[in-house]
Amino acid sequence: MPSLVTPALAAGTLAATAQPEIAGDGVLLRPWREPDRAAVVAGYADPAIQRWHCRTMTEDEAAAWIAGWPHRWRDETGAGWAVVDTRAAGRVAGQISFRRIDLGEAAAELSYWVLPEFRGRQLAPRALAALTGWAFTDLGLYRLELNHSTANTASCRVAARAGYPAEGTKRGEARHADGWHDMHQHARLAVD
Repeated sequence: MPSLVTPALAAGTLAATAQPEIAGDGVLLRPWREPDRAAVVAGYADPAIQRWHCRTMTEDEAAAWIAGWPHRWRDETGAGWAVVDTRAAGRVAGQISFRRIDLGEAAAELSYWVLPEFRGRQLAPRALAALTGWAFTDLGLYRLELNHSTANTASCRVAARAGYPAEGTKRGEARHADGWHDMHQHARLAVD
């Protein structure tokens, strides 16, 4: 039986190190760079991504978004990576992030999206699997969760393919452009 007590991660765990690159099956997760602005703008201009993330971005907003991730890493509140398709000349194909990190609880919440021209290649589940492995093995987190609208069946498939079982439905938990949505919650534990 797994231990019921998991040690909290010490404050400074992230801030003491540089944000890593994480290699996976045909993907590389790397910290965002200023030249990635066009991929961010394209992502948030895509109607499918807008539907679930409820925002667009200008070039300046994308630059600020990219510039904000190192601060979130140092503040230990979040972390974002560009998902690079290593089978497509190293082009940025999407994003994956810890929307929030709670080192005291050894937990994080994940989000992801994939640009339209890269969909159907299983990039999101492969990126999710790579980040999950690193988070449990190298970082020492205990619980990872992700939430998505119950109407977002593609995200549900990604979670299932990456081994994240559904835990339940949170009613009226997130506002989207068309109103309040119920959200599926999926999670993995380090002992799974």
